[in-house]
Amino acid sequence: MPQRDITEGCLRPSIRYATLSGYLQLAQSFDIDPEAQMLAVDLDPADLATPDKWVPAVRVARLLELSARACGHTDFGLRLAEYRRLSTLGPLSLALRGESTLRDALSLLIRYEHTYNEAIRIRLVEAEGLASVRLWFEMGEPAPSAQAEELAVGALHGIVREVVGSRWQPLAACFTHDAPDNVDTHHRLFGGRVHFGHDFTGLVFYAKDLGAANILAGAEPVSHHDEMFDSLAAPRGVTTTDRVRDLVEVLLPTGRCGAEEVAHSLGMDRRTLHRHLAATGQTFTSTVDLVRAGLAERYLSNKRYRLTEISDLLGFAAPSAFTRWFRRRFGDSPSKWRARRTELPAG
Repeated sequence: MPQRDITEGCLRPSIRYATLSGYLQLAQSFDIDPEAQMLAVDLDPADLATPDKWVPAVRVARLLELSARACGHTDFGLRLAEYRRLSTLGPLSLALRGESTLRDALSLLIRYEHTYNEAIRIRLVEAEGLASVRLWFEMGEPAPSAQAEELAVGALHGIVREVVGSRWQPLAACFTHDAPDNVDTHHRLFGGRVHFGHDFTGLVFYAKDLGAANILAGAEPVSHHDEMFDSLAAPRGVTTTDRVRDLVEVLLPTGRCGAEEVAHSLGMDRRTLHRHLAATGQTFTSTVDLVRAGLAERYLSNKRYRLTEISDLLGFAAPSAFTRWFRRRFGDSPSKWRARRTELPAG
């Protein structure tokens, strides 16, 4: 389990050092000092030798942005993705080999996302014959995320190609941030199908691809495959609390996100809902608050959303109520929090 970092009383989501696989080589290839970059964000270069060690995800995000700025290559995160291998996921990489199709592999990746990166959120969406794998980060504090998102999309692209074959390409690779000065690496990796300033970050492809056979399947004995699952933490989405959070996320924009509505959707009464949440140390109010915090960070990280829109999406009656809640939760106003995302230490 990760070594949790606590700042100002809040747990910060962590990430495995394996995420930085190839960082030293890439930084040195651009003639920047990797040690100086890492120390600037409170990371120890020696810890790269222990890929299973956990570190606050926000430090990794800042390291990638700082390194991109230092070397003048705005595709730094995407280039780092080319050093990634399936084994970077740790035990989960072996479990993926036991899945039959791309859909099964992606579902496993999503259910166990917290076993390799506690800050990442991944969703599979299907509509009109298309599928999209969308991702974002919830780091709990302002941090630039463009490089981290490009690393994640590049890594996801690599995982899909390992599962279904190197000839696979998405219909599009999408990013919420603006286009960088040079997009050659993006076009080389994704076949020229790249969109910036998009509604979401992730990959779009034909839904039929989800049924493609996993070419890695059968590489591990069944008994070994079962051992891999035993070594992993419990997957997300299987507890009542997980289901409550998913429903709250859907119902918040409708203005009908009450305990009664959520309980009814789950086929239980309100008292039973509260009992399930209490068993995990949660209340309905604290669960709504937690979901709102994650969504607020997600929307504020995308400049396409105006503050009034975010207030509506989070189910607040008025922007002023949203601002008061946000200040209590994050210690700053939404506008100032958004502005602070670009702040970086000196490299």
